Amino acid sequence: MFYIFHGEDTHTQKEKLNELKEKLGDPAMLDLNTTRLTGKGLTLGQLQDACNAVPFLAPKRLVIVENLLSEKLDKKYLDGLTAYLTAVPDSTRLFFMEAKKLTTKHRLLKLADEPRPDGKKGKLGYVRLFERPQGGQLDRWISQRTTEFGGRINPRAANLLSISVGNDLALLDQEIQKLVMYKGLAESPEPITADDVQLLSPYAAEANVFDLVDALGNRNGRRAAELLQKKLDEGEEPFLLFSMFVRQFRLLLQTKELVEQGLKAPAVAQELRVHSFVAGKLVQQSHSFSLAQMEQIYGHLLEIDVRVKTGQTDMITALNLLVFALAT
Repeated sequence: MFYIFHGEDTHTQKEKLNELKEKLGDPAMLDLNTTRLTGKGLTLGQLQDACNAVPFLAPKRLVIVENLLSEKLDKKYLDGLTAYLTAVPDSTRLFFMEAKKLTTKHRLLKLADEPRPDGKKGKLGYVRLFERPQGGQLDRWISQRTTEFGGRINPRAANLLSISVGNDLALLDQEIQKLVMYKGLAESPEPITADDVQLLSPYAAEANVFDLVDALGNRNGRRAAELLQKKLDEGEEPFLLFSMFVRQFRLLLQTKELVEQGLKAPAVAQELRVHSFVAGKLVQQSHSFSLAQMEQIYGHLLEIDVRVKTGQTDMITALNLLVFALAT
């Protein structure tokens, strides 16, 4: 039998695969009978050899193929693969793990829906689409995940995590586990609050800087000043805030150049090696400033660094003057 797991939520794909693996017998023996293959450059013969191998001291063999079906496969390859998938040995479980959503017209998705040729009950294959949750669905996913880890979370805190981290579920898992451990495991633990998220998650702090830059881009000096003062009142180190400003405008300057070259958010994320959520915000904010403006701002930031280090001003004053100058 073959399985097709496709879609951007590769985190849940792997979890589901692990659940199914637990049902296939002794984990140690299953590891000995597991073959992982990369789709790019994989020949049909290599795939068949892996699937046809007899399990060693175990009832089942597991073959995992990553990102083959999203490749541009020629008709001859697809014809051969289609024919072979009707004859995969009963002792083999073949998984196609695809990090992209396949079109509903994909030939193998249709094949999976056909009845088994041996007359036994059931379909030839199993298909499941894994899409990342969005909006309120993501907030609910965070709340449910927190419960699974033995904690509780307030709706506002869940929403802050969803806004600041985005729908990278593997990254969210790390942040949730960290917050649950911070609150302590108990029969009825204190719920995680938005303040806890602000304290422990670097992505929440980064989201605050995005809000501040949004206010500057909209020339909303009052809002920008309020956000800056809020961070200072919360005890944020002024030099840390300044370093976040420098990083943000350096990334914005790089993003602006990439956007003017025609790149979209996914390509920007890859080029700058930043999280997809961050890339999306950078592309959005880059439209609020011209390239000349950002070059001027970045130059101003370097001047502030020199003035503070040489004792000509203090960082808090410099930050306030910076916000005032950028918002007017």
